[in-house]
Amino acid sequence: MRSWLFVPGNRPDRIVKARGLSADVLILDLEDSVAAPEKAAARACVLEALCAPRGPNRLWVRVNPLHSSDFDADLDTALKGGADGIVLPKAESGESVRALGAACATRGRTCLPVLAIATETARAIFGLGSYAGLSPDLAGLTWGAEDLSAALGSARSRGGDGALTGPYALARNLTLFGAVAAEVQPIDTVWTDIRDLAGLEQECLAAVRDGFTGKMAIHPAQVAIINRCFRPSDEEIAVARRIVEAFAADPAAGVVAIDGEMIDMPHLKRSRLILQRAGEQA
Repeated sequence: MRSWLFVPGNRPDRIVKARGLSADVLILDLEDSVAAPEKAAARACVLEALCAPRGPNRLWVRVNPLHSSDFDADLDTALKGGADGIVLPKAESGESVRALGAACATRGRTCLPVLAIATETARAIFGLGSYAGLSPDLAGLTWGAEDLSAALGSARSRGGDGALTGPYALARNLTLFGAVAAEVQPIDTVWTDIRDLAGLEQECLAAVRDGFTGKMAIHPAQVAIINRCFRPSDEEIAVARRIVEAFAADPAAGVVAIDGEMIDMPHLKRSRLILQRAGEQA
């Protein structure tokens, strides 16, 4: 899943419009984009959206944090409506995912797939190595700078050149390592300047380069760029197919030669990931 578009849960007009977009996932948001007095109305709106005929987009729900007064009602809404997954904010370790699973179990339900936002507190940074073994409940890890910035009391998360400052680059990188260690999707955070689409593209390409498999979005104009950047090129797909086919033809081989280049198991693993991103079986 490449593109994850946030949609305010209290805006049915925006939800309808978003369903006409090519976002892989629509995140129906009950947390940050909904003011406290609007929470109940937002849950009703989200439930209506979940119960409506589905299109190609997967519908996930961002609930409020585990220990908030809104969490139980949010989770009930997601389960009743048959959401495809839960986006869990303020996750501080693998225990947060287990607690969500336990909350589902008390309702007689299995845990929905979870995308944990895993860097929104200082404590959470130290928990990024604790998510292993939680798949299939855990589908992915992502990170965010805004809440972490507030927690740290820092003035901004990016320098004058647009690059992430040290603490936030660390959070990004540890999220990537934590997700790969847990064998789940690493999803990059949002690009907040909705007017700077060139900057978004550069950041997407950097995320692909480093190993992220998708990116969150906050504006419809960002979706097509994210989808394009996170889909492998035709050339990458063709090369990956050749590598997979070469090893399939000689299952006992640890190394194969293609066009005079020695290709080994790390190349095979990467090729399979490329084909998986392209929607092909490998």
